Amino acid sequence: MVKLNKIYTRTGDDGTTGLGTGERRLKSDLRIDAYGTIDEANACIGMARIHTAATHQGIDAMLGRIQNDLFDLGADLAMPDDGKPLGYEPLRITAVQTDRVEKDIDLLNKDLQPLKSFVLNGGTAAAAALHLARTVARRAERIMVALTQDPSEHVNREAIRYINRVSDFLFVAARAVNDNGNADVLWVPGKNR
Repeated sequence: MVKLNKIYTRTGDDGTTGLGTGERRLKSDLRIDAYGTIDEANACIGMARIHTAATHQGIDAMLGRIQNDLFDLGADLAMPDDGKPLGYEPLRITAVQTDRVEKDIDLLNKDLQPLKSFVLNGGTAAAAALHLARTVARRAERIMVALTQDPSEHVNREAIRYINRVSDFLFVAARAVNDNGNADVLWVPGKNR
């Protein structure tokens, strides 16, 4: 269990931070950027939940589960697998978590109006907040994929599947809170030429 007695330690004053393994890395390191962006996506979901808590309780509960999973994902990224035995089982994202998000997507998607155009980020306040969370989750995914291009770095493949699915969920949830797509703001190509 995490125990935080002191918030500032001064150990990061040199521009480095510690991974779960104890290794120090620059705060600009791609792995740090990846789990920092996961944290940012989580914060955006927290803001969206301000709008879903009272009016979309089912979606809000799904978002709460995702927020907890995103902390798991951050822990997964903070403990890179170097193949050496650790003496304990590190926290990793699993297929069970991805499958649950897929089931949530399917549940919400069955009531949505079919799309005939791309959706602009907006509509209700809840939808706009969920779209913002989606774009940040997509950025996290891009960073995680970029990290896999370094042969010395390992990223759990299920973690990439999971964040990809979370982005999909946030899109579907944004449409669901937009009156199941009836209040979506649709893109009209060339409308303002």
